[in-house]
Amino acid sequence: MGNLDSQFEQAVADSKNLSERPDNMTLLRLYALYKQASAGDVEGKRPGFTDMVGRAKWDAWKALEGTGREDAMNQYIALVEELKG
Repeated sequence: MGNLDSQFEQAVADSKNLSERPDNMTLLRLYALYKQASAGDVEGKRPGFTDMVGRAKWDAWKALEGTGREDAMNQYIALVEELKG
């Protein structure tokens, strides 16, 4: 496992132990970056109007389409570091 992978895994662990819960937009950004880094581009259909949370998550992930795995990992790590203050 490379250095970036270990930094990413540490950032994921750190994100679960933040002193304050981030706002919803930041949580969506964390989710999307995590999914892009771990699974690549979004697949499947966009959730319907009745699943507002699922739809917001899908949209946030879809916005990162084409972002490379390493770039998504670096953005995730940077965001968690910023949130840690």
